[in-house]
Amino acid sequence: MEMAEDTQPPRKATPLQVAKAVFWSFLGIRKRAAHEHDAVTLTPAQVIIAGIIGAVIFVLGLVTLVRFIAG
Repeated sequence: MEMAEDTQPPRKATPLQVAKAVFWSFLGIRKRAAHEHDAVTLTPAQVIIAGIIGAVIFVLGLVTLVRFIAG
């Protein structure tokens, strides 16, 4: 008796899923199941681009906050 195997490749993550994964990774809070799902659906290019964008937004937010408080 043969078992049916899932022969379809995993679907690529949507931009929202990539952004959520990078956001939670920045905070350091990840569930094991979410990490395993991300490992299958995220591509390295998606993670790198989202990480750079997230870092730029974070730094610009900090600079804006400091200028607001200091000004």
